[in-house]
Amino acid sequence: MRVPSRSPGQRPGSSVTPPARARRRLPGVPPRAAAPDLDAYRAAVAELLVEVGALAGESCAAARQVLVDQRLREPAIAAVLDATPQGLIGARETLLLEMARYQPNTRSSAADLTALVRIYLLSRVDVMWWRGAPTFLTDAQVEASPDLVDLEWLRRRDLLRFRYTEQPRTLLGRGVRAARRRLRPDATPRTAGLRLRRARREMVALLNDVGRELAASTPPATPPLWVTSLVRSAEHQHRLRRLGYAAMVPSGHCLGWAADVEMEWFGRFGVRDTLAELLLARQRAGEINVVDEGQAWHLCLAPAARRRLRRAYEAEMGI
Repeated sequence: MRVPSRSPGQRPGSSVTPPARARRRLPGVPPRAAAPDLDAYRAAVAELLVEVGALAGESCAAARQVLVDQRLREPAIAAVLDATPQGLIGARETLLLEMARYQPNTRSSAADLTALVRIYLLSRVDVMWWRGAPTFLTDAQVEASPDLVDLEWLRRRDLLRFRYTEQPRTLLGRGVRAARRRLRPDATPRTAGLRLRRARREMVALLNDVGRELAASTPPATPPLWVTSLVRSAEHQHRLRRLGYAAMVPSGHCLGWAADVEMEWFGRFGVRDTLAELLLARQRAGEINVVDEGQAWHLCLAPAARRRLRRAYEAEMGI
């Protein structure tokens, strides 16, 4: 059975970003390595987070800046940041600005400064991997892209092994959502849902794989994998930032290669750790990048896994 993309085709000028500016390099930092050691990077970031946590007070702002400036120059961290579109110096300046502007709020997945630094630095693996990929600039480009498929079309044919909900678009829809949450507050995760119900075929295959693994590793009554975010346009990413969310830029979501999956809600069923281990095992295998964002975990597909998952999608759909 052939599964169409359900999209009208690409429009002129769609989803193409302008060439990146030439990047400046910090003095004393060696040229970019061909293949940064991601295990070393994650270990170095973990050490940095401990030190940032020890300097969390408002009076420590200057000390935090010095610390970050020094740590980002370390070879394990510099190799990854220098391989991103911004380069090392751009990533450093962006992180320091994010830290200076940080204000905790209930919407943000960054509960504190340490979480902000963790989310920013670990998500740089995404943009390093996909640094040549075009950005979906607008919601209209996401809706029109032939590279994306309609999740609802797949769901109605029982071709998804995960669940999601869409954001209500009307006042009535928001009212119905609020009423359901009052009546059954824990029946589903507390998430706004997908603004755009579209995804890359490879991401569908990845999430289906994880969904099947979760079902096979947990008791029969366990709910399916729940996806809280997939493709976002750059305009929506900036909209989220204005609302106070920790929506980093650039982002793997705006390239179509990232997803967020619910974690906290699965603690009610005693399987959160099981799901976490499934995801971390895939990270250790080099298939995905994982970022702990608290209630949800952010996943980004590695380019090396793209071909296998595209074949898996086509086989599953009978293409």
